[in-house]
Amino acid sequence: MSIEIRKLTPELAEDYVHFFDITPHDDNVDEHKCYCVCWSNEDYMNVDLSTAEKRRQCALQYVKGNNIQGYLAYSGDAVVGWCNANTKSDCLKCASWQRFMFYVPLEEANEDIKVKSIFCFTIAPEKKRQGIATLLLESVCKDAAQDGFDFVEVYPYKESSYQSSNFGGHFEMYKKAGFYVLKETEQGLIMRKKLK
Repeated sequence: MSIEIRKLTPELAEDYVHFFDITPHDDNVDEHKCYCVCWSNEDYMNVDLSTAEKRRQCALQYVKGNNIQGYLAYSGDAVVGWCNANTKSDCLKCASWQRFMFYVPLEEANEDIKVKSIFCFTIAPEKKRQGIATLLLESVCKDAAQDGFDFVEVYPYKESSYQSSNFGGHFEMYKKAGFYVLKETEQGLIMRKKLK
């Protein structure tokens, strides 16, 4: 299987939304299609995300405005995977950060530390467990190092085995890629990889 990883650009907006159109997330009920709009560097206040169609339209705008950032995995012309990766400090006002990330420590304002955060993986069901998330992770880390980031930070769910993941990625994948546990909380793990 040949997989090509491409950084999300405005030109790939239609490919991006089409992937979410056809890929189940949560369960395969239309109103649960997220289009990953709640993990973006855009202030969510006064944005109506109440239906899948509104989230889809918002996603198109966000991708075209570089508010959603990340990487797409292609098999031929078809998108088979997605990884949402953005600058941590740019995402503190996004909807999902405000709702779910209260347990994640923030850098001090006077520290000159750049952190790239990975918020989400979505892989097409028929392509799961084939190494696509690992390829996406490698691309994030490589580009983050080239772009001058100090760390890549991830937020896998805390499970008894650290194996289970809805969208936050798997502990073992991160461990194999050189991530360490920065903090363990009741809500989940914060893991980091030092880039320089």
